[in-house]
Amino acid sequence: MPRRRRTGRTIGLIAVAAVLGLVGGTAVGYGIQAEREPTPLPALNQPGLAYPKPLPKGQKPVALPASEDRKVKTDGDLRKLLLPRPAGAKKAEFGGFDGWVSVPDYATEFNNPGYALNERLSEGIRRVAATAWQTGKYRTTEIRLVQFRSNDVLGAQDHAERQMDYMPDEDFARSEGEALKGSANGRYYVFPVQRKAGYLDMYEARAYFHRGDVMVAIFINDTKKVSAKDIRSLAEKQLGRL
Repeated sequence: MPRRRRTGRTIGLIAVAAVLGLVGGTAVGYGIQAEREPTPLPALNQPGLAYPKPLPKGQKPVALPASEDRKVKTDGDLRKLLLPRPAGAKKAEFGGFDGWVSVPDYATEFNNPGYALNERLSEGIRRVAATAWQTGKYRTTEIRLVQFRSNDVLGAQDHAERQMDYMPDEDFARSEGEALKGSANGRYYVFPVQRKAGYLDMYEARAYFHRGDVMVAIFINDTKKVSAKDIRSLAEKQLGRL
């Protein structure tokens, strides 16, 4: 007698039994777990998880002395980083008030003071220290340290580069200048003589560079020729102070 094929009802019963078996096993597992003592969580302040891990003793970097730490130097009295007035030189009147130039006063030296002030503020200007002196009858020298806020690390660099951008123009040095040794991208310039009827000839030289968050501008003006050596030597000495 041939076997009869299982009906749908039989298959359904088998499936129900299988599901009940799974549910029962799961319930038993939960019951066993509930009777166990709770496992404590690991401590959150495990010393081995500290990051970054401290360096082994003897491998920690040695702190720079204040004399070598440029950040310490520039965060102090910025005027102390200006070159001292040479022996026999007279203090010039336009050297700033007590060695400082206010940011608005600094902006007035540009063709468009309002625009220049907004530009300097957007660059993160912090303060300006200045010195100026006169040697001989007509030669004047001025040095300015323009410091920018540390979080605007490109402020000093951008400001220096903007001044150098217009040096090749007709009204200025008319040249690309010469690279200043020891600086990242500093340059010095000797201007063509300016002659005007009824006036003495005027000679000028400038230097621009930056060191960290400080931009340096140096000006020499005279009725006699200013040599490239004069401006280069002065710029190199000021760079050394920074």
